[in-house]
Amino acid sequence: MRALFIGGTGTISMAITKQLSADPCWELYLINRGTRSAELPENIRVINADINNEQDVIEKLGDLKFDTVCDFIGFVPSQLERDYRIFNGRTKQFMYISSASAYQKPLSDYRITEGTPLANPYWEYSRNKIACEEYLMKQYRENGFPVTIIRPSHTYDERSIPLGVHGDKGSWQVAKRMLEGKPVIIHGDGTSLWTMTHNSDFAKAFIGLMGNIHAIGESFQITSDESLTWNQIYKSIADALGVELKPYYVPSDFLNAVSDYDFEGSLIGDKANSVVFDNTKLKNAVPGFTATVRFDQGVRMAVQNVLAHEEIQTEDKEFDEWCDKVISALEQAKNLIKG
Repeated sequence: MRALFIGGTGTISMAITKQLSADPCWELYLINRGTRSAELPENIRVINADINNEQDVIEKLGDLKFDTVCDFIGFVPSQLERDYRIFNGRTKQFMYISSASAYQKPLSDYRITEGTPLANPYWEYSRNKIACEEYLMKQYRENGFPVTIIRPSHTYDERSIPLGVHGDKGSWQVAKRMLEGKPVIIHGDGTSLWTMTHNSDFAKAFIGLMGNIHAIGESFQITSDESLTWNQIYKSIADALGVELKPYYVPSDFLNAVSDYDFEGSLIGDKANSVVFDNTKLKNAVPGFTATVRFDQGVRMAVQNVLAHEEIQTEDKEFDEWCDKVISALEQAKNLIKG
């Protein structure tokens, strides 16, 4: 069987690429501009092209046809319209990576299934994903375009430490604060529920949906079944770092009001909501699938890798100073009210 990935080197897609390359049943092609290509398995066939250069891609594909085409980097409908023009009639299945953040906010039920309504007034990213889904399903209904929609939630790998509140330069600065014995900001009171999924688990489920006749015209969320509070998440990170966690709790709406970071989208429109994912539909389509990397195990691997590679320890002094400023202001307010 032959697959084509648009992208293929991100947090989610790299794990799939590596696992699929070991399967002799699949011949894998990547459309990629060369980023991280050195990390790719040797048997991957790379088509060096910019997917946005439509004519160049068509010429380089020639008469190639595929059993599955997967777009990991489509964020707005115009990009999916381009994909439809290129791949309609060229693939038996088109898989699109959407987002679980597209689900209804605020939630009417914390239990999430594929039937949960899609509506997120807080995050443009999520609304664009919804629009992409709607476009593709319209092409499926009206033109028979063989679509499968995939909705990941918070998926992580060894290259970064997954958490809730961080700056624009990633999560290292929060880990650094922990190592320095400084308090770290946790949104809300840390008791809302969240799910972290290791990318190796995600890859197993995703590959099970590739070339799967039960996946055409359907949407699937792929997450772990493990539900954690944010307190448990941050405690697992601190334990992996070998330090004491010093949490400082701040309401999500306050964080959004006093920063230029997109906390309205990433918190109010996503992480501040308690969610528990029901993966029954996925498991029916991919019998035997189960996520096996527990978060405390996966985050320990991530922490060890980040600590061992200084090149991915990106400092963010602006965010660090902002955290100190927020904590100081709230402490002053407490003292002022107490008199």
